[in-house]
Amino acid sequence: MSTSLPTTALGTDGPVVGVQGLGCMGMSEFYGPTDTAESLATLEHALELGVTLYDTADIYGAGHNEELIGPFIRANRDRVVLATKFAIERRADDPAYRGINNHPDYIRRAVDASLRRLGVDVIDLYYMHRRDPAVPLADSVGTMAELVRAGKVRHLGLSEVTGAELREAHAVHPIAAVQSEWSLFSRDVERSAVPAAAELGVAFVPYSPLGRGFLTGAFSSADQLSQDDVRQHQPRFSGENAKANADLVVPVQQIAAARGVTAAQVALAWVQQRAEVHRLTVVPIPGTRKRSRLEENVAAATLRLTADELARLEPIAAQVAGDRYADMTFTSVTRE
Repeated sequence: MSTSLPTTALGTDGPVVGVQGLGCMGMSEFYGPTDTAESLATLEHALELGVTLYDTADIYGAGHNEELIGPFIRANRDRVVLATKFAIERRADDPAYRGINNHPDYIRRAVDASLRRLGVDVIDLYYMHRRDPAVPLADSVGTMAELVRAGKVRHLGLSEVTGAELREAHAVHPIAAVQSEWSLFSRDVERSAVPAAAELGVAFVPYSPLGRGFLTGAFSSADQLSQDDVRQHQPRFSGENAKANADLVVPVQQIAAARGVTAAQVALAWVQQRAEVHRLTVVPIPGTRKRSRLEENVAAATLRLTADELARLEPIAAQVAGDRYADMTFTSVTRE
């Protein structure tokens, strides 16, 4: 396996990036204590290894994540592709609150705030983080298209959308990428979003390709996590669900042992090979705050699983116990 990434284009006319990106969310919050110095070193090392797509959002750390990676982005502006997102609102007086806002005026305010925090003039890939069905998609995507014409954004993306929503949005303005959860544990997107993306020439950017760490064996129950870890509130990682799901990871571990690689690398290789299965561009964005994990992840981009290995992994998703979120209305699944 190589630790130098091949490249691919995001969408028909999108930017060229390494075939694996870096999710920066955990550098600010959600997954327990963070180490800023190590996080910043991980950003630098990722670029050395050929990772050029860096993914953040205005919700991560309530703006902190954009501010954190901003200096790195500016220092390497011509070498990196910056992706950020809008649409999820938070409240200072209610840490648990998550609202969705797709209104045009909000989008215009959100992009200016992100540009300011990042300290850049333009965002390479701007995602609608979640879809609010109460707001016409043509209004939201039309406003995003205005941002392209204004020079504030280069390419547009959507997150957690159905195939029908992707087609509708793409008819308003070309969509470069769709970002949704896709892993051995989560294959909802294969119902409609993936076929639509393949048909339209839209790239797919899987988030949580390692099942939020569960597929790596890093933990087998939420009981092992810190109290401020968001996975404490995700059904598949607690109680009987966690016990059942831990058994599903066994074939991943067995394949890894036989190949002399890690379970994380097997899980990531499976995601990377979806590109051939579904005939579309796939650029997963595993999140990490450590250089050692980064190297492990990047090496998986060139790991090839055999047909027999893929067949052993095929049944896993259908057997997973528990939903991705406690409130699945926050995903595209309820709109299929």
